[in-house]
This record gives sequence, structure tokens and C-alpha cells, in this order.
Amino acid sequence: MAFSFEIHLSVPFHDLDPMMIVWHGNYLKYFDEARFALFDAAGVDLYAYMVDKHFVFPITRTSTKYIQPLRGNDKFTCKATVIESRNKIAIDFEIRKLSGELCARGNSEQLAVKLPDMALEFEVPEDIQRAFGFI
Repeated sequence: MAFSFEIHLSVPFHDLDPMMIVWHGNYLKYFDEARFALFDAAGVDLYAYMVDKHFVFPITRTSTKYIQPLRGNDKFTCKATVIESRNKIAIDFEIRKLSGELCARGNSEQLAVKLPDMALEFEVPEDIQRAFGFI
């Protein structure tokens, strides 16, 4: 079963564009908030991982499908689901208004990079695979 975590948010005025809908780039911000909550829920502190184990996990790919716009003060959930964590960390996202209306879907991919030489690893460390249920 895929590891998921869901956060609840509300659209602030400063996230709106001149048409009074959420500016498209802010959906990536919402995805990022859900991603960090997902890592926290799995017990993975990315900053501590960088300091202690000398790994970083840069995002190398994102995509977003906009379905229905969010507007000011809309309350919504952003769900993040890990779909792979062996060779890369792949996460699917879904944003829904509390009424259930689907607003956006997206995904991201992150790779494991060893510091300080910035060497690309071709496998995600086992403890992170285990945290997400892939071992």
C-alpha cells in the first residue's frame, strides 16, 4: 500500500492573481507543503538527513494538471502519495476543495545526491525506502 499524507489549507489573498483565482505557481507551493508533511509523517527529517548522512533530494521533475481553480478563502486538502522510492522518490499530489471537488493533480520526482561531491546515486537510501514502505 502506498504511503500517503494529507494536509488542510486555506487560500490566502496573497496567493491570488488578478483574476482572483490562485496563481498557477502556488499549486507547487501547496504540493511542497504536503511533501514536507509527508516526509515528517514518515519520520524523515530532510535537513537532519543532509547534515548527518550527507544526502540531498533535489526535485528533478514536476507536472501539474489544473482542473478547477481555487479562489480566495477556499478551504482544501492537498494529499501526497509516494508511488516509488527505490530509484527515485516519486510522489503524486491531489488538491480537493472540502466539498470534494477535484482542483488539481500533480506529481514530482526527486533523486538522491551524495554530498559534498554532488554524486547522483541510482538508489534511494534503504532507510527512506523503508520509511515509505518499499522495503
